[in-house]
Amino acid sequence: MKPSRILLFLVAVVLALAAVGAAVPEGGFEVGKQHFGFASLHTLASKVRQPEPVVDEPVAEQDVVVDSLSYLHSLVDESSLRFWLPSEHYFDAFFRRAEQARAQGTTLRILHYGDSQIEMDHLSSRLRAFMQRTFGGGGPGMVPFRTITPSATVRQSTSGELLHLASFGDSTVRRSSGDYGLMMQCFRMASGSASVSLRPSQSKSVDELAKRFSQFTLIYNNRGSRLNARLADKQHRTNFAQQETESGVGSLRWNLDTITNSIQISVDGNADMYALLVDDGGGVAVDNIPMRGCSGQQFTLVPRDRLADAYSQMDVGLIILQFGGNSVPYFKTSKQISTYCKSIGKQIDHVHRCAPRAKILFIGPSDMSTRLRGQLVTYPILPELIDSLTATALSHGVAYWSIYHAMGGENTMPQWTHQGLAGQDYIHFSQRGADLMGDRLSEAFGNLYALFCAERRQVLRQISQDSAQASHPRRRRH
Repeated sequence: MKPSRILLFLVAVVLALAAVGAAVPEGGFEVGKQHFGFASLHTLASKVRQPEPVVDEPVAEQDVVVDSLSYLHSLVDESSLRFWLPSEHYFDAFFRRAEQARAQGTTLRILHYGDSQIEMDHLSSRLRAFMQRTFGGGGPGMVPFRTITPSATVRQSTSGELLHLASFGDSTVRRSSGDYGLMMQCFRMASGSASVSLRPSQSKSVDELAKRFSQFTLIYNNRGSRLNARLADKQHRTNFAQQETESGVGSLRWNLDTITNSIQISVDGNADMYALLVDDGGGVAVDNIPMRGCSGQQFTLVPRDRLADAYSQMDVGLIILQFGGNSVPYFKTSKQISTYCKSIGKQIDHVHRCAPRAKILFIGPSDMSTRLRGQLVTYPILPELIDSLTATALSHGVAYWSIYHAMGGENTMPQWTHQGLAGQDYIHFSQRGADLMGDRLSEAFGNLYALFCAERRQVLRQISQDSAQASHPRRRRH
């Protein structure tokens, strides 16, 4: 069909519709129960009106800030991941010190003590990844001179005759002096020699920052006239020797210009090896210090001056004490819980006196299951213990974080076990479960740090506004 005929057809249709529209009454007409109507000519000829665009009212910047702060406060104060804090801004000083460490190229340490729940670098590894990606730093942190329980983060081997002295575990050697050092264990070298070799883990599950080795610190108690130490960087075939002649607690440090993947530290003399710090760059180091079988009552076994001397060899920003689970099966009465919590209070006070600038966080036990009448249920006394530990931490001026609440509360351990997040003992986390819990602890710190930053921005914004108003005062009308 020719275009001209198509046009004539369309015009005829429009005219016919217009005629019908003109003939039909404006209100239409009824045929039986049916109503018929037709659009008027004016309606057909008029332009279709488009809906008006919805324009949001401008929101004041201050309103956005208030909403953001309100949301962050709800996470910090009401979430199952929340901290119980002795004061609203308890961790602010720690956050400032962590930021300063990154800016100044120094290392601020987080010491994570705990029972078997943190062995294999559980929880600590995920917290380390978060802290180092937030505040800088690298390396696996503190390791003993000889490994007792393996770590998933660092490969370690030790040679030489060393006497293991510990305040916990299966060691049969105890010290009447309590001189165990900051890891609650040490290795004594009596007029001999020993060496330790370290390599980063090759596991893909280990954060890459933890595999960076460039800064090494040996903390010791020199009991003889001379302590010789040598660091061999096997990758770059270089050696760095040092010597110490002063007795007592001290440290030897090596800072390499480049990252290395294989080092050996050799020592000879008469000394107790307290710890070896393996770090990289300015920022935060997270130290995993597992103490199998502990209830958290070992710290007061180390004299205050010895523990304080050891802590003074490094910059300690936060000390985490994660205990309580080993005691749960043995508690039957409220009096037993009260006695235990009083002891925990003494441990907290002792650690705080030894590291007065450090913030302290106590982490209580997770949900734990026992069988009652054939059913797996939470230990009946566990909720009371958690409430008492929370009250103890707060009354001694430190923070508390509850794994029990973070994993869901009462009777959640069977669910975690069935999902492969905990073991068949219904007590210990699996690797997946420990990673998840470490991420939740990191998220709790992340929420708190976000609030810290938001409140700081609000203060700076207010100062800026006040300054602007002071510089341009309004003129008075006469």
